Amino acid sequence: MTPLFRRPAFVRAAPFVAFMAFLGWRSLAPADVTWVGLDPRWLYALQVVVVGAMLAWWWREYGELARQTLPTAREALLAAAVGVVVFLLWVRLDAPWMTITTGAVSPFVPLGAEGRLDWALVVPRLVGAALLVPVMEELFWRSFLMRWIQHPVFESVAPARVGLKAIVLSTFLFVLAYTLWLAAVVAGLAYAWLYIRTGKLWVAVIAHGVTNGMLGAWVLATGNWQFW
Repeated sequence: MTPLFRRPAFVRAAPFVAFMAFLGWRSLAPADVTWVGLDPRWLYALQVVVVGAMLAWWWREYGELARQTLPTAREALLAAAVGVVVFLLWVRLDAPWMTITTGAVSPFVPLGAEGRLDWALVVPRLVGAALLVPVMEELFWRSFLMRWIQHPVFESVAPARVGLKAIVLSTFLFVLAYTLWLAAVVAGLAYAWLYIRTGKLWVAVIAHGVTNGMLGAWVLATGNWQFW
């Protein structure tokens, strides 16, 4: 029997677990209340630093990113296009029946006392959402979990050989991490399709980054903080 937490699995799961632990920590106090001498919104900056350090420390062990051929121009354009489409759907698939509110973390509202944007809060949030989260989540959800469901020695599984069962189960678990469950279904399937179609995790990372980057810019422009 192949153990679940062999080192290849551990180094892909640990950053995600740490990220989710920080979310749980932040959910213990409302975003607008000082907690143990610290505004809980600053926990996101700490979250970015800690998880980013973990990814950097283990970077050479992520062969699907560190040693893989980079996307071609056509693949990068496809990733960007998919990322834009997912963003456009994400901000529309927010009807009450499409939303899970139980246990949701309070929206991240980066406003100062005068109601203006606090860029010291905005910048870490954008960096985390557009650069860190796509790498961390694609390593965990698509590279690790989806292929592990296909076979426990997941690093030997070519993306093109991932079956329907692994895609559906990993997408279902992916959805549980989000409040907009239908939007998450669309996103999860889209990023999985890119990974399977191209065989390159970077393509899914780029699409995910485009989605999150556009979502962040849109939230800042419109003040729809519930999407953050």
